[in-house]
Amino acid sequence: MKNAAVVLGILGGVIGMVTGFFVYGYVEFVGWFDTRVEQEVLRAPEHAGRLIVVGIAAPVLALAGGAMSHPRPLTGAALLALSVAGMTWAYGFGVFTAFPIVLTGLAALFALLGRATREPGTL
Repeated sequence: MKNAAVVLGILGGVIGMVTGFFVYGYVEFVGWFDTRVEQEVLRAPEHAGRLIVVGIAAPVLALAGGAMSHPRPLTGAALLALSVAGMTWAYGFGVFTAFPIVLTGLAALFALLGRATREPGTL
């Protein structure tokens, strides 16, 4: 369970990072476009700052939680759950955010379930 949590957490963090980079690029492009064109073709999102902060912080939490879920499963699960909550809060659940949210949430669940298992040779 712990190894699955590591793999899924890191994979969810990497996919979340790609999603965050695209969201950051979109927000910057729309901001650049609004200052140069008078027409209302593209509008900046109302919560652009939240998108940028969560687009950077949530994947980092997922990567750290995935890496930490083997030696400290409870801490890893908490970081993974915070990442899922942040991505869902900022982006919502959609086509491009489904994979990082589901993978990271499954990693958090596996980290919690892996906490109950004991490895051979440990007390």
